[in-house]
Amino acid sequence: MDIQIRPTKLSGSIRAISSKSDVHRLLMAAALAKGTSRIHFTTLSDDISATIGALRAMGAVITVTGADGDFTAAVQGGNPMPSGALLDANECGTTARLLLPIAAARTDSFTLTGKNGLCKRPFVDLCDAMAQNGTTCSDTHLPITASGRLQNGIFTIRGDVSSQYISGLLFALPLLDGDSEIRLTTPAVSVGYIDMTLHTLRAFGIEVEKRASGYFVKGNQTYIPVAESFAEGDWSNATFWLCAGAIGDRLTVRGLRLDSLQKDRMVLDILEQAGAKITRTENEITIEHASLHGIDFNGEDIPDALPALATVLALADGESHISGGARLRIKESDRIATTVAMLTALGADVTATDDGFAIRGAKHFTAGEVDAANDHRIAMCASVASQCAGGDVLLRGAECVNKSYPTFFDDFRKLGGNCSAITNG
Repeated sequence: MDIQIRPTKLSGSIRAISSKSDVHRLLMAAALAKGTSRIHFTTLSDDISATIGALRAMGAVITVTGADGDFTAAVQGGNPMPSGALLDANECGTTARLLLPIAAARTDSFTLTGKNGLCKRPFVDLCDAMAQNGTTCSDTHLPITASGRLQNGIFTIRGDVSSQYISGLLFALPLLDGDSEIRLTTPAVSVGYIDMTLHTLRAFGIEVEKRASGYFVKGNQTYIPVAESFAEGDWSNATFWLCAGAIGDRLTVRGLRLDSLQKDRMVLDILEQAGAKITRTENEITIEHASLHGIDFNGEDIPDALPALATVLALADGESHISGGARLRIKESDRIATTVAMLTALGADVTATDDGFAIRGAKHFTAGEVDAANDHRIAMCASVASQCAGGDVLLRGAECVNKSYPTFFDDFRKLGGNCSAITNG
């Protein structure tokens, strides 16, 4: 689907959708708990649907009711996982990376598959760690057929490749017959996501000991169902509205926790450093445009937020440098390259570095045509940027927002955005 966007300043108030990262983890823990848990969330994205489908294939009985803004998943977990199960992660890296060790802890043979860009993303470090302890993977890229049930022991793995590898092991190791240890050979990145995993595990009765070298996990633990869980607001997707306020008009986002474990809450501090005016209350964050200036920062802990922040800084006075984003190269797209392509198509002066962006600010964007590159975050960045363009923005492949935020364009219109689908041919 292609969308034509006419430049209009965004303003008003919007409720943050549920954290995709939180919903994934709650669903997985509930599927491992013998009994019924109910999880409440706002948005049924393609990524969440992928996790639900894969958990069903693993034996969980999941019933989803409700509509946009108010979904409930009733999860009957703790059921046996059939040998030879086929788990489809679609295009969701979180689903694949967390479920690979979880499934290996529950059965002796299964296949994990995916689609499009996910099949290009390597799993070598996780596969190597699992091979140390009883599970052989047929490949280091999807599709992967895993053979041999995971055994307790020492799991040696790099910490600077993906926090999701560590989270997947943390979910799996309590299910094993004996104690295990995760030993990190390099410092962990995106530690906030690991902390979110530990928070979910505690809620479902699982204990993990954090050590200087990594994590110690007792075996033979039991996941305990939680009657009602409510996913918190999503800082990652709210970042687009916060950045929209910084370059547009006064905009309020409701439903975000200022004490959240989600590291993307750091976006507020970075926008303030660049000159944005921000007001915080218990349940609302209001951001409005002010005179913006270039800044330098390391975004290693918030890679998902970097394209949106680069969009803001492309309109700031002076130069900016963003580093720490090397992992953006293996997202749904090479997100360093596609962010540069998106901003360049709109007249910005942005170049790629090995791990980020060098940005020379301008007063406004131009009209242009943007290819979303099948990457939801590129599509949302281009939409936010359009409000400062000198003419219409044509966004190719806008349907990719369904991956994480299927109601994005509905909310865009609620905030005053002017966009319409165009028919090809």
